[in-house]
Amino acid sequence: MKLGLALSGGGIRGIAHAGVLKALEENNIKVDIIGGCSSGSMIASLYAMGYSPYYIYILFKTYAKEIIGTNANPIISGIHDYLKHRKRTITGLKNGENIENIFNEMAKKRNIENISQVKMPLVIPTVDIMDSKEYVFTNNIPNIEEHKEQYITDVTVGKAVRASSSFPAVFSPCKDKIHSFMDGGTLDNIPVNEVKKQGADKVIAVKFDSDPITEDSNLMDIVMKTIDIMGSKISEESLEMSDLVLNVYTDKVGLLDVNKLEKCYKYGYNSVIENLDKIKEIIESD
Repeated sequence: MKLGLALSGGGIRGIAHAGVLKALEENNIKVDIIGGCSSGSMIASLYAMGYSPYYIYILFKTYAKEIIGTNANPIISGIHDYLKHRKRTITGLKNGENIENIFNEMAKKRNIENISQVKMPLVIPTVDIMDSKEYVFTNNIPNIEEHKEQYITDVTVGKAVRASSSFPAVFSPCKDKIHSFMDGGTLDNIPVNEVKKQGADKVIAVKFDSDPITEDSNLMDIVMKTIDIMGSKISEESLEMSDLVLNVYTDKVGLLDVNKLEKCYKYGYNSVIENLDKIKEIIESD
């Protein structure tokens, strides 16, 4: 039996996925196939390359501010300038090069230059805004008859993660050859189906609920909620394909709230512990 894990995006909350993996490992539950969108792709790629969950947590604590490149307030105040000059080019507030460089460096430490060299089956969805199609970075093209052109294996891990993490209004689209990629979560934030295509017999989906919009919500909250609404139907279909959904409670942690990494890590860990019996039941069932 092969167990797959599908990790959703969620900004800083994505570090909760490392907590999920830590709890699974401690309970001798082996993950065979992994996939993720946006921040979920960060955790998925590092784990697939052989980094331990706790080390991934330490990496996030070390590089979180560098990855984001700024805090939420300048992003919000900078939206006006972004909109003012929007006709000049397709652009954003940050280019995401920090993400690409950091993850390429982490891959280099594992002697990995291309995603095809990663041994654990890995899927990282993204969306090309030029042709409005989903593409999947992977080290293994699934055995399917149609749409094989959507799978990309000739790419660095850093480029794949950067593309899937190019969140609208925060990062510029990630250009690669003829493509202009943006956050994979805009079409499918929880890649359950792609994990299944890699041969997973059972798939656990890990997700976060977006915070309700109130008078105190900022622009990032609204953008996140809007994307959730746009992709809600597809996400519902993905969740229905999964064998278990772990809905990680994160107590209104903001998309870019780097000061709450430790809390999110623990939230992810606890979500597994609280559902351990269900997880074991699913794994042991035929």
